[in-house]
Amino acid sequence: MHPVTGILLKLCSVTIFVIMASLIKATADAVPPGQAVFFRAFFALPVIVGWLALRGDLSHGLRTANPLGHLWRGLVGTSAMGLMFTGLGLLPLPEVTAIGYAAPLLVVIFAAMFLGERVRLFRLSAVALGLAGVLLVLSPRLTALGDDAVSLRETLGAVVVLGAAVCAALAQVFVRKLVRTEATAAIVFYFSVTAACLSLLTLPWGWAWPGWGPVALLVLAGLLGGTGQIFLTSAYRFADAGVIAPFDYASMLLALVIGYAVFDEVPTPTMLGGAALVITAGILIIWRERALGIRRGKARRGMTPQG
Repeated sequence: MHPVTGILLKLCSVTIFVIMASLIKATADAVPPGQAVFFRAFFALPVIVGWLALRGDLSHGLRTANPLGHLWRGLVGTSAMGLMFTGLGLLPLPEVTAIGYAAPLLVVIFAAMFLGERVRLFRLSAVALGLAGVLLVLSPRLTALGDDAVSLRETLGAVVVLGAAVCAALAQVFVRKLVRTEATAAIVFYFSVTAACLSLLTLPWGWAWPGWGPVALLVLAGLLGGTGQIFLTSAYRFADAGVIAPFDYASMLLALVIGYAVFDEVPTPTMLGGAALVITAGILIIWRERALGIRRGKARRGMTPQG
């Protein structure tokens, strides 16, 4: 294990994904979300395929024993992406980032519901704390319902981003099932293929013919999405998940900087307070998982060969 390398790769992936989200947000007024999903998924494919070819993993890495599982994961994951891209056009970047942190909290609940994973009081308390933070971030949007278009737009944004977090959490549950039989390369590749195909279903609702500027930004977003996925996958080869997972929350700092510098978005104290609660809850869950993992490892090492 090389934890420093893993941490650096994780930070690179986080930075790339925040920049990608910023590019999607910059084109939101010119391109509908379904079209943005297509560019994000389709132009990630050459990067992913090229990476697999360089590793000599192309033929082996794309084999699948569970095509239906990939389809279900693709349906839910594409829904999450489409809703998130919709939210980026309606809400400030830091706020979308903060609400998106609900996804790993919801994974704990969904894993208990659908995978039978055992959830103890500590994790449930941390999830409750994090969801309270999400509600705090959402509260100005959901309690300020007015007749003006701005209020309705922001309320819709809050709802769709929360929906994106729910779908993203469900997608992670499907991924947990897929990793039992599928290679990581196959999961990444078939998700991009499924997302690109599903996004084409939005064509009847009207795709835009933007200028070359938005097209270039969308192509770049797709290339960055594929690159970020490679960095993220590689990070877990060099360090344990418990070591690098907390660095996900560096995305909030990047979102605050980019939101202020590029989109002139100033975060509110309520949003920052809610985000702090969600991040605290996430770190507590990660710490607990790491502590339990170390404890299980010691128990296994202390067992006799007969168990």
